[in-house]
Amino acid sequence: MTNNDILKKLRVALKLRDDDIIKILALVDFRVSKSELGAFFRREDHPKYVECGDQILRNFLNGLVIHLRGPMPPKGEKKTPK
Repeated sequence: MTNNDILKKLRVALKLRDDDIIKILALVDFRVSKSELGAFFRREDHPKYVECGDQILRNFLNGLVIHLRGPMPPKGEKKTPK
């Protein structure tokens, strides 16, 4: 399974749109355009297909954690139980 496949499956499973993925990547200060993102979701035999690198997937996963859980509290500050 390639990084592109993982990104596609997460996109479908979490019902994310291109704008959502761009915002998630922006949470970790990683900028990507809509056209660059679209190239990751193309078929492998398409001429404008681009392979998703480890750095992009890693930043997406880190941004997804922030998106779903919220930002980490500063060190030394204890988290209040709910």
